[in-house]
Parts: sequence; C-alpha cells; structure tokens
Amino acid sequence: MNKKLLQLPFCDLEFYEKYVIGVIKDGTTVSEIETDIVNNATKLFFKNSPFVYISKRINSYSVNPVIYNNLSKNINMIGFAVVSNNYSSLSSAEVEKLFYKRPFGIFNAIDDAKHWANDLLKSHYND
Repeated sequence: MNKKLLQLPFCDLEFYEKYVIGVIKDGTTVSEIETDIVNNATKLFFKNSPFVYISKRINSYSVNPVIYNNLSKNINMIGFAVVSNNYSSLSSAEVEKLFYKRPFGIFNAIDDAKHWANDLLKSHYND
C-alpha cells in the first residue's frame, strides 16, 4: 500500500488511499488553526473522495474539543479514529467522542483502526 508523507510543524500526516494517519507532535495544542491546515491538506489529497482520519497518539499533547465542529465541516471525512496504548489518551478520546457527530472509533492497535476505517468506507459506499 503506497503512502505519502506530509510533515507539518505540528504533525506528520501519512496519506493512504482511503485514510490518513496523523501523529501530532509532543507539546502541541490542537486548535482550529491546526484543524484548518489538516482539512486543507486532506482536501488536496482526497479531493472529493470519502476518507477516515486516524489519530495515532504516541506523544503528549492537548486537544480543544471544539475542533470537532471544525473537522465536521470536511464533508468527505466520514469517520475519526483514535489509537493509543495510554489510558489518559483513551479517556480523553471518550470525552472528545461526544463532540464529533460522525462515527468515532477508539482503539489500542493501529491495525484495528485501519480495519474499522475500511469497514466504515465499505458501508458508506453501500448506503
């Protein structure tokens, strides 16, 4: 599976055919500015195709939950997943999930999130 890597000052984005994996850098506060940049990058890569954003949480950073309103503006992002082995990150994701109005998955392994993303996209195309 081919991937394209985009390195931004606050995160690295790995683009695949149907999903993007984002790794936010240590100490970042994710606000609407960062989500605007991510939204623009995904629009350039995916054009009008549906995709899933997978957040691979390996660093320590904070997320302002209001960003999920901003992410929802990207009509092609049909789902959002969080992957972490850290209890605190997973607990935060449970709260964040309340702010996102589309499918939101929480996983311990990246392969589980990829599988969920592929299933979500298949069901999207079958609807």
